[in-house]
Amino acid sequence: MNDNTQNPIIGTAQPAPADRLLACADLLACPQCGHPLAVGVDPAADDSPTRTLRCRLGHSYDLAKQGYVSLLTGASTKMTGDTPAMLDARAAFQSAGHFTPIAAALAAAIATPLPGRAADTPIFGADSPPAATPTGARPAARREDDPAATTSLRNPRESGTELTPRLGRPRAGITTPGMSVATASAARLAATLLSAGTAAAGGGRIEAPTTESTVGGAVRPEPDLVAESLTPVRTEAADHGLAVLEIGAGTGYYVAAVLDALPTARGIALDVSKAAARRAARAHGRAGSVLADAWRGLPVPDRVMSAVVSVFAPRNADEVARVLAAGGRFVVVTPTSRHLRELIEPLGMVSVDAAKEDRLAESLGERFELVGREAVEYPMSLTHEDVARVVAMGPSAFHEDQGRAEAIAALPDPVVVTASVTVSVYRPR
Repeated sequence: MNDNTQNPIIGTAQPAPADRLLACADLLACPQCGHPLAVGVDPAADDSPTRTLRCRLGHSYDLAKQGYVSLLTGASTKMTGDTPAMLDARAAFQSAGHFTPIAAALAAAIATPLPGRAADTPIFGADSPPAATPTGARPAARREDDPAATTSLRNPRESGTELTPRLGRPRAGITTPGMSVATASAARLAATLLSAGTAAAGGGRIEAPTTESTVGGAVRPEPDLVAESLTPVRTEAADHGLAVLEIGAGTGYYVAAVLDALPTARGIALDVSKAAARRAARAHGRAGSVLADAWRGLPVPDRVMSAVVSVFAPRNADEVARVLAAGGRFVVVTPTSRHLRELIEPLGMVSVDAAKEDRLAESLGERFELVGREAVEYPMSLTHEDVARVVAMGPSAFHEDQGRAEAIAALPDPVVVTASVTVSVYRPR
């Protein structure tokens, strides 16, 4: 039997959505007992992998035909997920490039080394955007023995292995059709990352974790193994251990941008919406899609994620702290009160509270410390069709306004609209 059939390797080719998820199975935990999940095999078919994930207690979860797995258990969740129409609108808006600077700044926040805990300077230098780095300038070299050297994102299983990509010559900020250059330094850094390829290193079989695990805060002891054998799937990225989880992933647009910046990483796109899980299953060749309610507990083993991402989405601080590996980070993207300000009043859209950032810091303060904050703000040139998509893809879609179509028609075409978000980087205390 071909070993690659039993243990498919993710490389440059795009695997099927189900294979992407199977390749990330070791990053998931059973939502019922908390034990790690692995790919089941069929002894009657020469131990070929099945489309089922199983834990040591025998709980099993079949993959949907679209390639995602549902780890929702118990009564129906009360969380309201995005509808198919909302996701269609968001995917169209994102693919037009309007949020590219935000995705790039997020990728940079993941790839940039964190400062040492004794350092006074956050990763972006200040709470406001720093001065732009001149095009063509090289970052200052740092000696390996420099005591002020920053700590990089590391392998949760192999401490001391630096996983932050080496950066080439910085380029100018990111531009997309109809948009200005992003002024945030993080976007400039991510432009380099997103354009630079890094060769993936060799594979190797992953052994399923055997330590105690928790989901939702409860610790479960190790039971006896079930009779059926479990086979974790091998990937080129697996040996590096770099893993990214996006909570409220929606289309999977942002986790895909992060994985493009980190060519040896794997990702999990998690959302409570079945329509989102279906779409995110196709977002990236190294990302698996999971249907789950983060407020019930993340179906992820303890300390396996190098980074957790939340973009315009709710977050469960206790669970995020549990799943982050040593040296990991939590990156949160929130809109400011200036985000889409030109559309809020004319179209009766839901506005953003100016105190949102303060509430975020307060909600995370017990479990996390803020180590960096970057403002990303730029003008977007939007057609009337783009504006209609903006309304349809966000919370305003749940608030019908009979006169909205007429209000959109009364706007200039195109209309200049402000995109304004804050990218905040936290690490567990």
